[in-house]
Amino acid sequence: MTEPRWPVADLDPVRHLRIMAASIPGAAYAELVLARSVNEVWAVAGDLETEFPMLLGDVRAMSIAHADGEHLEAIAVGRLGQRARFDVVLRPGWCWMQSRFLHGGMAAAPEGDGTRVAFLGALRIPGVRLADPIVRRLRLGNRVLHRLEARLQARATD
Repeated sequence: MTEPRWPVADLDPVRHLRIMAASIPGAAYAELVLARSVNEVWAVAGDLETEFPMLLGDVRAMSIAHADGEHLEAIAVGRLGQRARFDVVLRPGWCWMQSRFLHGGMAAAPEGDGTRVAFLGALRIPGVRLADPIVRRLRLGNRVLHRLEARLQARATD
C-alpha cells in the first residue's frame, strides 16, 4: 500500500503573514510594494535594535537579550517606560514576535523588480475582536510601512 500524497503549500513569507493576520482577531495588517530589493528592505525591517523603534511610534528601544540561531528573546521599552519581553523568530524576509500581550510580524518577498513587504500587529487579550473597527481605522500597518519606506529613502541619501 502506498502512502497518501498530501498537498504541499509553498508560501512566501508575505503570504504566510497574510494567512496569520486573517486568523488573528483584531490584527492590524498592511502590505506595500517598494521599488527596492528584498536585501535593501530587510536591512531595515530586520534590524530590530536600530530600525524597529523608528518604525513603531510607541517603541522607544528594543534590545536582543538572548539569541540562539533564528530564535531570539528581545526586550522592548515603550515611550512611557513600559517593558515587554518578546519571543522572536528572525530570518531573512521573516520576523515573528510574540509577547504576553502582543503579536507582531513583518515579512518581505520579491515582487517583479521590487519587494512586497507586510506588517502585522495584534493585541493578545480577551475581547480584542470588539476593538477591530478601531484598529482598522488607526491604519497602524500602513503607517509602519510608510515609515519603512521613509527609512529606506533616508538610507539612500546618506
